[in-house]
Amino acid sequence: MLFLATAETTIDKLKRVPPEFWWKVGLVVFCLIVAVAILQKVAHMNKIVLTIIVFVVVTVVGFNWIYERNEPAFLTPLIDKVAPFLPSKGSYGAKQQQTPGGK
Repeated sequence: MLFLATAETTIDKLKRVPPEFWWKVGLVVFCLIVAVAILQKVAHMNKIVLTIIVFVVVTVVGFNWIYERNEPAFLTPLIDKVAPFLPSKGSYGAKQQQTPGGK
């Protein structure tokens, strides 16, 4: 009987959870609902327009990762192979430091 009197209930544990956590949970649930609604709209979209939109988004994000070098760790080997062919954030400053004619 003493064990039941000292046991913490689930309600007591939930009361100790900070409000910021509940805001974040609510935001995640809201984002999931919006994502499902968007995916339902995309399913009825013209596939060519959808392909163009996805291509533009992937290209912009990819170029930003290459320029800023802030890609996810698992993509670093791929970005390392592509990055020499495209400008990066530090490349312009390094070229400006060189003397004209390469001397």
